[in-house]
Amino acid sequence: MNTAPAFYPIGTPGTPWGDVERAEWLSRQSRQRSYESEVLSVIERLRPRFDVGQYGHLDYGTESYPLMAIRSRDWRDDLPVMLITGGVHGYETSGVHGALQFVDQRAEDYAGRVNLLVAPCVSPWAYERIHRWNPNAVDPNRSFRHDSAAEESAALMQLVAPVLDRALMHMDLHETTDTDESEFRPALAARDGKPFEPCEIPDGFYLVDDSENPHSEFQLAVIEAVEKVTHIAPADENGEILGSPMAARGVIQYPLKQLGLCASVTSAPYKTTTEVYPDSPRATPE
Repeated sequence: MNTAPAFYPIGTPGTPWGDVERAEWLSRQSRQRSYESEVLSVIERLRPRFDVGQYGHLDYGTESYPLMAIRSRDWRDDLPVMLITGGVHGYETSGVHGALQFVDQRAEDYAGRVNLLVAPCVSPWAYERIHRWNPNAVDPNRSFRHDSAAEESAALMQLVAPVLDRALMHMDLHETTDTDESEFRPALAARDGKPFEPCEIPDGFYLVDDSENPHSEFQLAVIEAVEKVTHIAPADENGEILGSPMAARGVIQYPLKQLGLCASVTSAPYKTTTEVYPDSPRATPE
């Protein structure tokens, strides 16, 4: 008899979810904000200065979401490509609006130097529901594979395919929030039928480098620049961040391609996953 205590309201501890549990989980998700008014309208205002185009389309039940990308207007095939992605996890708000703010305020500074390609909201269904997964209870940021189970991930991979080997840099914008520990990690453990192991949420900004192709000088340059704006996450008492040893101050490493993470979608030598901590008492929404 399974007597493990329940740590999540859906499913049986120790047993992976089936269709019934996934349907119950989906029934609990509700629309809390508007992709159209908060994201698409902002993208539309950028159209006079940038090339804006649709790279995919999501149909979930009665709801439909165009997937939009923004490109440098002076795109040149002899220039390297810099990719910015936000909202792979829809609940991570600052990646979406940070990407859009960057395009509006700073992107034109790079005209004639690089080609910018920005996908500001990769997971619009999850953006509206302030969630990590898509409606099939699939994490897009573990699904950047050729046989992807997430339409959001497959569409982005198709978008970047023509520039796969010309990408110089990829900044994938994320957040680590208190709800990672209170909702999303328990849900993941329940979905997969695994025990939930509590973890300490780091207070501050940190980066995830590629353990299979690390570029520590690049990561540290980002840390030094960000430190002028917000504080850097310290290691815990074990010298780790979320169970991973610190490779350098504010930097951990994951095997990006092996895990199917978004930062692995190009061959860019300079790539990182940025992790903002919006719930810190030392942080502001801006």
